Amino acid sequence: MEFTGKTVQEAVENGLKELGLTEDKAVWKVLEEPTKGILGIGAKKARIEMSAKKSDGERAVEFVNGLLDLMGVNAKGKLSEEDEKVVIDVITADSPSVIGYRGEVLDALQSLAGAVANIGRDDYRRVVVDCENYRTKREDTLVALAHKLEAKAVRMGRKINLEPMNPYERRILHSALSESADVKTQSEGKEPNRYVSIIPNNLEDPNDKGIFEKRSQGGKRDFKGGRNDRGDRGDRRDGFRGGKFKGGRRDGGFKGGRDFAPRQPRPKTSGFGTFLGNSNNVKNDGE
Repeated sequence: MEFTGKTVQEAVENGLKELGLTEDKAVWKVLEEPTKGILGIGAKKARIEMSAKKSDGERAVEFVNGLLDLMGVNAKGKLSEEDEKVVIDVITADSPSVIGYRGEVLDALQSLAGAVANIGRDDYRRVVVDCENYRTKREDTLVALAHKLEAKAVRMGRKINLEPMNPYERRILHSALSESADVKTQSEGKEPNRYVSIIPNNLEDPNDKGIFEKRSQGGKRDFKGGRNDRGDRGDRRDGFRGGKFKGGRRDGGFKGGRDFAPRQPRPKTSGFGTFLGNSNNVKNDGE
């Protein structure tokens, strides 16, 4: 809305009074400086445009909705604000395009929304971007995985290394095992390849570099191109019995070339997700 006054300050005061705002809750820009004219002839008042300042969450959801439009996705963010965090729930009939491969598009949206929400803030305010309750489902999956690998590490007396994850997912794993009497967890590596290690108290070799546990959301491929029920992605040796691979063959004289189906291409997401990457640039969790 536009407001006028003999001076810019008077125009600001008029605007604040009319809108019922204080200076820290309003934004304005000067449209025209006042002029005195000659002997009062041609004098002009100051003109400003004033509106209520948008909250952290309002700026973030407006930004997310703009990005969704650029992506060509029919979706809209629904905002809810709490004291310590902002939650944006994306409503859409095309959730795969919003979530992306293993959540990478959703993570990118969350990272950027967090940056926008925290402009001008001295302290960091957490922003969560969700779609169809993906975050809760993902957290449940990670907690279950943490306890499964906790038992495996204790049983084998070996250190278990998970694949690289973003800070948010690493925090979930640390929290899930924080009260375990049998293992401890620590983050290792450098971004974007930082990962969580589960170390049993009965570790047999102090210099053990650990077993790298590979997994995916879609389950493990067996040698025929199918998937087993273990929920983890295996490498090309999974499904074979006996022998070791050397150059794509088993030991034991197999001469028929590769006896497994080619690795399937990675599912495609929008170009937006590829461009933005994942959420590893969000406020670091210190892990």
